[in-house]
Amino acid sequence: MVDISDLGTRRNLVELFLARADAGGEKPFLWAKREGEWRSISWAEAARQVCLIAESLRAMGLSQGDRVMLVAENRPEWCIADFAIMAAGCLTVPAYVTNTERDHLHILEDSGASAVIVASDKLAKPLLGAVLRSGQARHVIGIEPLRISQTGLFEYHDWQTLIAGDAGAARAAVDGRIAGIGRDDIACLIYTSGTGGAPRGVMLHHGSILHNVDGAARVLAEDFGLNDEVWLSFLPLSHAYEHTGGQMLPIGCAAQIYYAEGLEKLASNIEEVRPTVMVVVPRLFEVLRTRIMKQIEKQGRFANYLMGRAMGIGAVRAQRGGKSRLRDKPMDLFLEKTLRPKIRAKFGGRIKAMVSGGAPLSPEVGVFFESMGLTMLQGYGQTEAGPVISCNRPRVGLKMDTVGPPLHGVEVKIAEDGEILVRGELVMKGYWRNQAETDKALVGGWLHTGDIGHIDEAGRIVITDRKKDMIVNDKGDNISPAKVEGLLTLQPEIAQAMVVGDKRPYVVGLIVPDAEWALEWARANDEKFDLHKLQDLPAFRSALRTAVDRVNQDLSVIEKVRQFAFADEAFTIDNEELTPKQSIRRHKLKARYGERLDGLYKG
Repeated sequence: MVDISDLGTRRNLVELFLARADAGGEKPFLWAKREGEWRSISWAEAARQVCLIAESLRAMGLSQGDRVMLVAENRPEWCIADFAIMAAGCLTVPAYVTNTERDHLHILEDSGASAVIVASDKLAKPLLGAVLRSGQARHVIGIEPLRISQTGLFEYHDWQTLIAGDAGAARAAVDGRIAGIGRDDIACLIYTSGTGGAPRGVMLHHGSILHNVDGAARVLAEDFGLNDEVWLSFLPLSHAYEHTGGQMLPIGCAAQIYYAEGLEKLASNIEEVRPTVMVVVPRLFEVLRTRIMKQIEKQGRFANYLMGRAMGIGAVRAQRGGKSRLRDKPMDLFLEKTLRPKIRAKFGGRIKAMVSGGAPLSPEVGVFFESMGLTMLQGYGQTEAGPVISCNRPRVGLKMDTVGPPLHGVEVKIAEDGEILVRGELVMKGYWRNQAETDKALVGGWLHTGDIGHIDEAGRIVITDRKKDMIVNDKGDNISPAKVEGLLTLQPEIAQAMVVGDKRPYVVGLIVPDAEWALEWARANDEKFDLHKLQDLPAFRSALRTAVDRVNQDLSVIEKVRQFAFADEAFTIDNEELTPKQSIRRHKLKARYGERLDGLYKG
């Protein structure tokens, strides 16, 4: 068993990391694929590089509290750079690898970053333009060598040069420096992607993240046991969810971290790595669920019968808080010998828990994976809370329409208007250089989450909607767009959806058809596959109408989607219609398709 009793008392994140590194020694810690093979960096080597880079940053002239921007895909150097920045007494400012030059410019200018660390030439292109335009950062560090022929406004440094030197002296200097860093000191500025407006820098202190790690590690230790854990990291480390759940938490648990090669290779990476814990977003689960169901459908009547029985047992268990009926036991045992091992094998075969967060998980998706014998824990949080506020856990009873009880040491209450309020060490210090927004979010020590919900009889949080996203129709009825959109995207015909209806007599939707389903439909109907042209066909539209009508059967009168229009293309990060954590940017979609949606109310 791993000892996690120190998580509540560590002074800062670097102290925690170095303590784990000292204990881990030459054991493997960070893994990445190089030339087709998984290769590791030991705990001791990672600590050596952290301390040497920290001292190199100080030698460049960086001082306590300076900000350092970090732009890299998930890789061992991301983790090393993050801890090196903090070990230098500076603040890490992560940025998404999907950022445009304009996005980078905003973060550079708002944070006042003195230096940037960037992974590669490809990622440096939009970043260096912003560096030159802002004139802010004095130093650029390339993890891989950058092709820079002329620097001018900044000094260029190569990563390999920075990790050379006297490791003993560097460690001694770091130990001396971090002795003065407390839990209340800022560790990083994480810019919220935001579904509207310019991103704001959330000031997360060491105590906020340590508090999160302590609470989450308790859930894993008490409900599953902590031994030699293996994490697979693939969500963006620049997001608070992966930063805490995919980096700081495994370090707190003395676990190994493997970095996935990318979304396209995720399935094969899972089978190779065989992780014990995975941190994921709902959209991935929805895609995997659809893929698994299609595979089972092709395996014949008996496989489909087993799937149906598993789903039925899972649905009953979900209603009973995770408890099975006595009469389901024989079939449950049979499924454990037949169907479920095959499904679990696709996830490596030793998963203890898959934790979903970042966006609401449809209960149907959670029940599906539970039915397949994979433990699904839906978590809830926001960047402003470190980010984890609560998480489902077996010992309380798994209920898929809740996000579980608050973590250890987290206070939650419901305001008179239904808003969820949070208090505790996990809550941010505020927004960087933005007192007005800080004062709106933090009132009397309570974080106003902007989420609407209640607490059930078992102490689990139930979220019903976002306060600001709530649709209020022309009769004053409140409608949850997230609920309707979630049900729409569960249909095999629909990949993405947004619904509107504020101050209107009924709800209408914007739909992106599922490309795989559309291809199959085109073949079955002897049509050429061209998604845009298919949308003009009455029969194709009718098929989508059938999918919408299926959803409407489960909705109240005021929630039903009466009309819909097709989007011109999928919602993506590149067209700025999705945030990096896969949430739709409503203001962008309304600006682009407003006239088309308004037209659905005419005639």
